[in-house]
Amino acid sequence: MSSVSRAAHNTPPTSNYVAATYVQLLYDYLEARGQDARALLGPMPVERSPVGLERVALGFWEQSLATASALLGDPALGVAVGRTITPRHFGLLGYAVLNCADLGQALARMERYHRLIYDVNPARIEVDGDRVEVRWGVERGLSGQLVDETGIAAVVQMTRDLTGEPQLVERVCFVNPPPADTGPYERFFGGEVRFNQPETVIRVPLEYLALPLREPDANLLAILDRQAEALLARQGEAADPLEGQLARLMRERRPTLEALAAANHLSVRTLQRRLSERDDSFQALLARTRYRLAREYLRDPRLELTDVAALLGYSEHSAFTRAFRHWSGQSPARWRRRNGG
Repeated sequence: MSSVSRAAHNTPPTSNYVAATYVQLLYDYLEARGQDARALLGPMPVERSPVGLERVALGFWEQSLATASALLGDPALGVAVGRTITPRHFGLLGYAVLNCADLGQALARMERYHRLIYDVNPARIEVDGDRVEVRWGVERGLSGQLVDETGIAAVVQMTRDLTGEPQLVERVCFVNPPPADTGPYERFFGGEVRFNQPETVIRVPLEYLALPLREPDANLLAILDRQAEALLARQGEAADPLEGQLARLMRERRPTLEALAAANHLSVRTLQRRLSERDDSFQALLARTRYRLAREYLRDPRLELTDVAALLGYSEHSAFTRAFRHWSGQSPARWRRRNGG
């Protein structure tokens, strides 16, 4: 994935959303602390996405956390709120994770269905030797300290609850500056906590992927997967039609800037300007779309690696292998073995 400087993204994205079920987490937390959440934050401004999901603008989520943090005098509020997470707050994703057989399956669902809960920067899973990392970049902007900390604490707490393993995390990295007191973070996460990092990261031992979860149900998981895949496909089409157009152009072996501009009845220069206005570029869009599709295709055991390369618009299998290794840190074949393709 292309790297983007944090300096270019010093304000939160304005067109991104989080699930209403997730925002309810803060309302529930405040009510449990004896606060009138509705009076403090106002009614939740829920809107329905083009695919029917109830969502809330990211700006409201960030401001609500800041308001609650100031009221309670707790600068580490994100950790306190995140540790109260339940599967229902993660909606369909939460129930899918709840029914996975092991932590590896659960993390794969978090990576795959992440956008149903948090439609900002995408999550990706990478293997680094005998460690596995869940990473969030800054391609679509910085979400803010409390937003990041709540989300990471929620993911860690959810995995602890499901596995029964309290010392799950080796390292957590945040892109934000260090707070005045890092104690609450070190106590909660248990492992090393770093700030001012280029990406947000949760790092765990690779062997922990085999940790069994409490209540696996393969049949129910299959049903939830189908529901989530359908929503994700519809949401992807609604969220960024350029990705859908690029996927078609890849299959036609012409994933070029010129072809994408023509598909949108635009000049090349106009398309480049529009991409630049959203802090994007054609090469970043192409790499992002290819990486997302590559993981989808690799999960299909019917597709040979040469088929995947062709579907992504590569004329040479070796070029696909080099690109995938750059994105994920491992070869397509190894990624497939580790992710059940």
